[in-house]
Amino acid sequence: MIHSLYRTQDDKLRTELKPDEFATALQDANGLLWVDFCQTPPEEDAPILLQTFGFHPLAVDDALQESHVPKVDDWGQFLYIVSHAVVFDVDAQDGEHLDTLELDVFVGKNYIVTHHDKPIAAVDRVWALCQRDARRLRDGADHLLYELADALVADYMPVVDEIDEALDRLEDEVFEKPTSETLERIFQLKRAVLHLRRIISPQREVLNKLARDDYPVIDSRDRIYFRDVYDHLVRLYDIVESLRDLVGGALDTYLSVINNRMNEIMRTLTVITTLFMPISFITGFFGMNFFQPVTPLKVWTDRPVFMLALAIVLLTPVGMYMWIRRRGWM
Repeated sequence: MIHSLYRTQDDKLRTELKPDEFATALQDANGLLWVDFCQTPPEEDAPILLQTFGFHPLAVDDALQESHVPKVDDWGQFLYIVSHAVVFDVDAQDGEHLDTLELDVFVGKNYIVTHHDKPIAAVDRVWALCQRDARRLRDGADHLLYELADALVADYMPVVDEIDEALDRLEDEVFEKPTSETLERIFQLKRAVLHLRRIISPQREVLNKLARDDYPVIDSRDRIYFRDVYDHLVRLYDIVESLRDLVGGALDTYLSVINNRMNEIMRTLTVITTLFMPISFITGFFGMNFFQPVTPLKVWTDRPVFMLALAIVLLTPVGMYMWIRRRGWM
C-alpha cells in the first residue's frame, strides 16, 4: 500500500494523500512530504516515482529490483540510499536464520520516499511517532532520514544479543551431548554472523559518507547525527567480529569433543580386542589338526582337564586387564 504524511508550512499534518496530490505537496518548499511504498506492485510504483517525483530511471530500477547491498548515490537533486533491516528467526525445526529486509530511500529537500517489499518494524515505529507528533517533521527530510537510520541500527543490537544467546546455548550443547544437528546449527550461526557482517560493513560506509561528504540535501548541522549512527555501527561491527571468532571456537570445540569421544570408543574397542586375543590364540592353536595322537588320550577329555582349560581361558583376559591397568593404558 502507498501511505503518506504531509506537514504543511503552517505545521499542520495531513495523512493518506492521494497520488495525484503529491505534486501539489512538492510545490511547498517549507513543507515535508513522506511517501511510503510497502508491498506495492512495481507497475504501480514506477509511474509515481518517475513522473511525479522525477527520479532517474536507473535509481527507480534499482529500488524496484530489491537486490543491492547498502549504498548511497548522489543524483544532485536527491539522494538514493539502500539500507537493510535484519530479522533473526529461531525455529525449532529449521534452526536459526538471519533475514535482511531492504529499504530504499529517496531524499530531497522537502520530501522523503521509502520503498520496501515487506513491513519493517523500524519504519513503522518512526511513522507512528511522526503521526503522534508532527513536530518531528520540522527539522527537514535529512533529519527524518537520520531517525530512520537510527531506528534501523537500533534493531541490530537485539539481533546480536539473540545470536549471542543462541551461541551460548550451542556451546553448552557441544559439551553435554553433541550430535550431527549440533554441527548443523553451528554452521547456521556461522552463516548468520557472516551475513550480518556483510550487511553492517557497507552500511557503516553509507553512514560515514552521510556524516562526512558534502551532499546538497544534507544540512551540515545534521551530519553529527549521522556520525552518531556511524559510531554505533562501528561498535556493532566489532561485536560481530567477536561473534565470528566465538562461532569458529565453537566449531573447533565440537570437533575436539567428537575426536575425544572417538578416541574413547577406539580405546574401549582396543581393550576388548586385546583381552580376547590370547583366548583366540589358545583356542586356535590347540584346535589345529596337524598332530594326530599315537596313543589314546582319554584323559584330555575328562572333566578336570576341561575345568583347567576353562580356567585358563577365563583367567587370561583378567591377567591381561590387570597388566594393562598397571601399564597405565586405561
